[in-house]
Amino acid sequence: MNTGKVVLGVLAGLAVGAALGILFAPEKGTKTRKKISRKGDDYVDELKDKFNDFLETLTEKFESAKEDADDMIEKGKSKVNEVKREVKNAVN
Repeated sequence: MNTGKVVLGVLAGLAVGAALGILFAPEKGTKTRKKISRKGDDYVDELKDKFNDFLETLTEKFESAKEDADDMIEKGKSKVNEVKREVKNAVN
């Protein structure tokens, strides 16, 4: 859940930064709005990149877990077949 906290922190930072930018802007409103818009776009792009990295990491972990599960299933099937052979040999 650390990534969720990071995303929440980034969003909170965006909100605080935008509010402070408006409050302390020494320039005309149009220039300030353009700067805020550009900065917002930069933050959105950065957030998208972080989200895509998060999804990629999550996908990799899911695929790894899936492969591990498939390996365990195969080992389980092999063990079941081995026990069946042993039981069959013991009965005969």
